[in-house]
Amino acid sequence: MAEAEAAQLKEEGNRHFQLQDYKAATKSYSQALKLTKDKALLATLYRNRAACGLKMESYAQAASDASRAIDINSTDIKALYRRCQALEHLGKLDQAFKDVQRCATLEPRNQSFQETLRRLNTSIQEQLRVQFSTDSRVQTMFEILLNENSEADKREKAANNLIVLGREEAGAERIFQSNGVALLLQLMDTKRPELVLAAVRTLSGLCSGHRARATAILHAVRIDRICSLMALENEEMSLAVCNLLQAIIDSLSGEDKREHRGKEEALVLDAKKDLKQITSHLLDMLVSKKVSGQGRDQALNLLNKNVPRKDLSIHDNSRTIYVVDNGLRKILKVVGQVPDLPSCLPLTDNTRMLASILINKLYDDLRCDPERDHFRKICEEYITSKFDPQDMDKNVNAIQTVSGVLQGPFDLGNQLLGMKGVMEMMVALCGSEREADQLVAVEALIHASTKLSRATFIITNGVTLLKQIYKTTKNEKIKIRTLVGLCKLGSAGGSDYGLRQFAEGSTEKLAKQCRKWLCNTAIDTRTRRWAVEGLAYLTLDADVKDDFVQDIPALQAMFELAKARTSDKTILYSVANTLVNCTNSYDVKEVVPELVQLAKFSKQHVPEEHPKDKKDFVDLRVKRLLKAGVISALACMVKADSAILTDQTKELLARVFLALCDNPKDRGSIVAQGGGKALIPLALEGTDVGKVKAAHGLAKIAAVSNPDIAFPGERVYEVVRPLVSLLDTQRDGLQNYEALLGLTNLSGRSDKLRQKIFKEKALPDIENYMFENHDQLRQAATECMCNMVLNKEVQERFLADGNDRLKLVVLLCGEDDHKLQNAAAGALAMLTAAHKKLCLKMTEVTTQWLEILQRLCLHDQLSVQHRGLVIAYNLLSADAELARKLVESELLEILTVVGKQEPDEKRAAVVQTARECLIKCMDYGFIKPVS
Repeated sequence: MAEAEAAQLKEEGNRHFQLQDYKAATKSYSQALKLTKDKALLATLYRNRAACGLKMESYAQAASDASRAIDINSTDIKALYRRCQALEHLGKLDQAFKDVQRCATLEPRNQSFQETLRRLNTSIQEQLRVQFSTDSRVQTMFEILLNENSEADKREKAANNLIVLGREEAGAERIFQSNGVALLLQLMDTKRPELVLAAVRTLSGLCSGHRARATAILHAVRIDRICSLMALENEEMSLAVCNLLQAIIDSLSGEDKREHRGKEEALVLDAKKDLKQITSHLLDMLVSKKVSGQGRDQALNLLNKNVPRKDLSIHDNSRTIYVVDNGLRKILKVVGQVPDLPSCLPLTDNTRMLASILINKLYDDLRCDPERDHFRKICEEYITSKFDPQDMDKNVNAIQTVSGVLQGPFDLGNQLLGMKGVMEMMVALCGSEREADQLVAVEALIHASTKLSRATFIITNGVTLLKQIYKTTKNEKIKIRTLVGLCKLGSAGGSDYGLRQFAEGSTEKLAKQCRKWLCNTAIDTRTRRWAVEGLAYLTLDADVKDDFVQDIPALQAMFELAKARTSDKTILYSVANTLVNCTNSYDVKEVVPELVQLAKFSKQHVPEEHPKDKKDFVDLRVKRLLKAGVISALACMVKADSAILTDQTKELLARVFLALCDNPKDRGSIVAQGGGKALIPLALEGTDVGKVKAAHGLAKIAAVSNPDIAFPGERVYEVVRPLVSLLDTQRDGLQNYEALLGLTNLSGRSDKLRQKIFKEKALPDIENYMFENHDQLRQAATECMCNMVLNKEVQERFLADGNDRLKLVVLLCGEDDHKLQNAAAGALAMLTAAHKKLCLKMTEVTTQWLEILQRLCLHDQLSVQHRGLVIAYNLLSADAELARKLVESELLEILTVVGKQEPDEKRAAVVQTARECLIKCMDYGFIKPVS
């Protein structure tokens, strides 16, 4: 019974294979293998499963299955050849050559074997030539670099060549095998920055995607030495060492998913110990006075990127737990640094914000309440330990730490604010005579008043305090911060016109002062950032945002701050927030009229819309922003390679882009300024909402722009996946429609793009929308399918038995909407032209086919009529019997009438096609020409 079932499963697998369903075929063969012990059948099953592996590009599995078949029958020529193909793809050319050599011995006249032999022989010779030439090149490069008398330009060229060679797998392996690591360490010992930099960059290439090499290099160079290089006051060096450590971490943790062909990697012991050692050293760097601000930033970047889980569905968060237990106090120490105090560690403008982001990510990565309670207790103990009536500096550090946590996990920050003595200490520091104390206290008040409930408490207690400081202080830095505090409290009602906190006109005055500071280039960048922060709150007021977009110098000053490479990158979130407010691209709750009446009746507050938040005003603001150069600023912000460009900031940027793309007339200028390219990374990474908004923006651009200009080069292929993600029932109709338009435009460009759309599994979704009741969605989906049918794999789907794809297209040709008919008829014309089998199948799918065809050939729209006549010509050409059936119908009369018409400029194609149909009938001898 088992043997019979195994034979049946083998036949089932063969059928699946013929239908190109290789996964199902593999499953059937695997089930059969479990049931049989017959050696001949086992060999066949392994051989067949190897063929599936080759088709699915699972080359290691294919080689393994073919080997098992060969173990059973050493002269199994099919298994030998399949193993040869798999080994060639895996880069094991010498083994592949041996297999095809045996095949050629068994069947000397087989041309395919002889051709493969010649090709592999050429490849092996080339590989050997490259290998030997690489060895000598590596040796020469090191000789030039280590010779102190070498000319500077020769040395620079050798260093660059070494870096490039290290990035290639073959080159990296040759450097490693040629005692390269020891020679690179000699380069690092020279202490010459350019040579050390070349060595570090080459090591990065050697470590990328190769766990064995990464482990060996980590142990040879030592983590303490790597960290000491990253700690240097040299931005280029810090960044290069950060990239080296990232390459090591990726290789050890398996994050580098690149498939490397060639030699199999050596067996490597568990990397957890090495990864823990790297994490421990990075945490030590955070609190070391010897580490530069740049080095501290790179350590925080590495921790931000590698400690929290990227996917919360993975259960293991042990890295985060380790960092919380061993490093949270160190991170809190960085957050609590006050630049104006003598005890402050070396920092950059971004260091404290990076530390706040790390605290936020660690807190979000915790799985349960006990873990969160433990985290909170460490924070509380740390802050409490800092309170000291005798030492004001410690108190300032404590409040600065609370301020930093408030910029991270807000709920945790709120709990810390509620601790005994925190609010009192903030008030006391506001009244201090030291300006450094006032600065910290005012910043803490600003961060504490983010939520309306908390702001209400501070409005009653802190506004007077802030106003008093604003009036008495002469320090611009404190003045601007107190102003931002007042801005934040003044905007606590959000965009609700009826919940203004301050008197009429007060917010406009605050905004005017912020704009004035923003334009003042004499003030330091960090202080001007606070002006943008103030505007981020005040622009919730429609009067303020309307005034702001009319102030071109202020707008451009903000854009310049956002674009500046060296500037404080913590400004990105504030700029993005301000732009979201100006474009009204935040979420607005839908107002239900019945509920409004009910709220009024029960004397509840009803949110009011400001007159200047209506669509006409928003459109005008968008126009002004585009004119002021907002797109180039957004494009620069998207490129910010730092943990500071958080997922929330990306979402805000995506919202702004979507609002700017709303008017089709503006999309050309957006593309011209690089907006299309800038949207792609936002659609691929970030929050779910942000990715959807960015994908929708891409769809709007892709629908009306030339893809070659909007997304030049290979970037166009990255656009496909975000557009396909919008073909989902959870997305709204407009998103579905514009995604279909975008895909239609892309699929009309090249077969490579059609292939990409097919591989992203968009075809079933496009077909679903062809069934939609909504006319525009159905039309857009049919137009997309009209372009997609040019692809061979899509045509094969139509050819396959047991589906109604062709029937649907034929029936859509019979609809009343001429645009829908045009698209469906275009698809049918191309399908029937590509395959004669589809011409015959068309006559079987529905009894109405002939009536629909006749209607198309008589259509009053010339484009539809032309497509109908092309379908008729394809059917006539396909089969003589089918042609006879068409001639015996009324179609001959239609063709005769159309063919006799005078071919004017518009009708030329239609009349010519009808005449070609009649000539085809004459060729068959069904009709004769009138003499």
